[in-house]
Amino acid sequence: MRFMFLSGGFIGFVIVALTGFLSDRALDLVLRDAAIGCLAGAFLFRWFWSVWIGAIVHAVQAKRAALAAAEEAAAAAKATPVAAAKTR
Repeated sequence: MRFMFLSGGFIGFVIVALTGFLSDRALDLVLRDAAIGCLAGAFLFRWFWSVWIGAIVHAVQAKRAALAAAEEAAAAAKATPVAAAKTR
């Protein structure tokens, strides 16, 4: 989580600072806006990372539930032929 927070802050700072320098703004305004971009980028990356991890956790849980259901179905299928043979 800390890595994504720092990465987002760095990327936000670089994007805003580069944009400010390329549009020929004053240095003090560029650095102020870049600091704000740093905070915004850090919080956005942190939010995105938590959403991404939540999606991965949900996918793993769904896969494990499907695997457990398949194992239960296989166990039920093994027990069913004996009972089906007796009813015929």
